[in-house]
Amino acid sequence: MTSFKRGDVHLAEIVFTDGTATKKRPVVVISGKQYNEKRDEVIVSPITSNVIRKIYGDVTIKYWESAGLLFPSAVTGIITTVKKMMLEKKIGQLRKEDWLKIEDCLRKNLELPINNEDN
Repeated sequence: MTSFKRGDVHLAEIVFTDGTATKKRPVVVISGKQYNEKRDEVIVSPITSNVIRKIYGDVTIKYWESAGLLFPSAVTGIITTVKKMMLEKKIGQLRKEDWLKIEDCLRKNLELPINNEDN
């Protein structure tokens, strides 16, 4: 069985948020080890090569080439779950610097407290 880790970049068929179509695109795994081991799904965020758009919640990937991406890219602020069997080959892994920016953005997007502070 394939294991999945936060920061892994895979190809997957992703359903558009309006449900009208699907598109094969890279995604980054954002779910943690326990979730990934105990469920048939993983939580992912799609990656886009449209780095010109500036939508709240998107994070530009600085080291996109070492993550296995073909073009400058950004992780979108969209969070979705996919069955593990829908993830095609792993194409790369985000560098720590990029992953830390994504973690920070997830905390802001979900309004999660930092260091157990209440907001």
